[in-house]
Amino acid sequence: MIETCTVRRGFVRAPLRSAAQALVVSSAVLFANAVFAADPDIARAQQLVREGKYQDAYGLLSPFESTSAGDADFSYLLGRAALGTQQPEKAKALFQRSLAARPDFVPAHLGLGRAYFALGEYADAKIEFETVLRFENLPPDVRSQAEVYDQAARQSLDDGRPLSGFGYAETGVGQYRVNETVGTRALGGGDRRDTFYNARAGGGFNYALENGYGIDGTLDYRYRYYDNSDSRSDSDLRWRLAGSKALGENNLSAGFRGRTSYRGDGNYRNDVSIFTDYRMRYDPDNQFTFGGDIRRRRYPEGPERDRSRTTALVSAGWVNSFMDGKGSFSLTGHAGRNYATSRPDGDSNVFGATAALDFTVSKTLSWGGFVWWERDLFASDNIHFHPDTVDNTVFLRRRDNLYEVGAYLVWEFVPTWSLRPELLWIRDQSNSIGFNYSSTEFWVNVRKSF
Repeated sequence: MIETCTVRRGFVRAPLRSAAQALVVSSAVLFANAVFAADPDIARAQQLVREGKYQDAYGLLSPFESTSAGDADFSYLLGRAALGTQQPEKAKALFQRSLAARPDFVPAHLGLGRAYFALGEYADAKIEFETVLRFENLPPDVRSQAEVYDQAARQSLDDGRPLSGFGYAETGVGQYRVNETVGTRALGGGDRRDTFYNARAGGGFNYALENGYGIDGTLDYRYRYYDNSDSRSDSDLRWRLAGSKALGENNLSAGFRGRTSYRGDGNYRNDVSIFTDYRMRYDPDNQFTFGGDIRRRRYPEGPERDRSRTTALVSAGWVNSFMDGKGSFSLTGHAGRNYATSRPDGDSNVFGATAALDFTVSKTLSWGGFVWWERDLFASDNIHFHPDTVDNTVFLRRRDNLYEVGAYLVWEFVPTWSLRPELLWIRDQSNSIGFNYSSTEFWVNVRKSF
């Protein structure tokens, strides 16, 4: 009995030891797995995002959000996944977190701009996009501008293309009217009304290089045909080629731009300039801009030749987004000098300002307008028609005030197609009768975006 009991006690201890060993081994394996799983699989998440499997990427990364909040790459990838699963508000917060850790992270800037756009905060989206993207000759309304930038950002992020771009074509009909002024009363030509037909086409590209560098270019052609044999048809070609560098929340650009305008009888006026400008995103709702430009305007041979001149300008501006990105207000001032000219009135100092307002009513409707003013102070006394009558002349120093006021409405009636009525009023005031002028133009265009 004693031996039997001893054997049984030994038989009982053996399974207990085995169970204890198994428990220790299992605990060690679980602990090792827990340690291993403490780090998110970034490589796998990147692959899922590239393949457009945003829900899978979100499920893979979201359990680690609290522990990886300071990782710029993690927050960016989770932001991409959130945006792809229709969570733009969540994506916005994640992209902002990524940029807080790495302010010069270009893809996160593009992602944040796309999140603003998805939320309908178009003015904020435009400000964000412009920290890393550059385009010119865009439509006047902020929603359309943000849409162009959003398309380029999608091409860069979703398609993995360093080259992104946009295109457009539009056409329409309008009326041009010369308004009565002291100049038209004295010299004739007032109360003229012409119907015109216009067309416009162009596009732009941005090529992303390493370390935040980029190259961009735009081409814009405009044509206007007047239903009046006494009026010349106008054509205008504008271009830009520049390089830029993203500097965290800011962007520095420098390059060349030009313009060729038809002046009638086979002659063209040519403008070429070298420029630089700096954009500073102060916060999501405010952007400051500073620029400089030296341009040469050359008129064709003939009576206009003396008007050829060189212009040096500096400018500073402020853009403000309000009403959760639905509204945008901008104010820009400029000053400079026209020189190297053969004009009888000599060189001139110029200064002026532009104010613009834009408001988005819905995803398909927006409106806005602008006011532009410039003061030209000429350097030389010259003989001009008297300010009150052409029967007398007077020796005076010319002073001009130039004004432009514009307004527009944009209705996107189907995706990529929009109807665009626009109004433009121009007024030139001068202490010399011959330089007083005013006109009103109204047109309606249909635009197709690519």
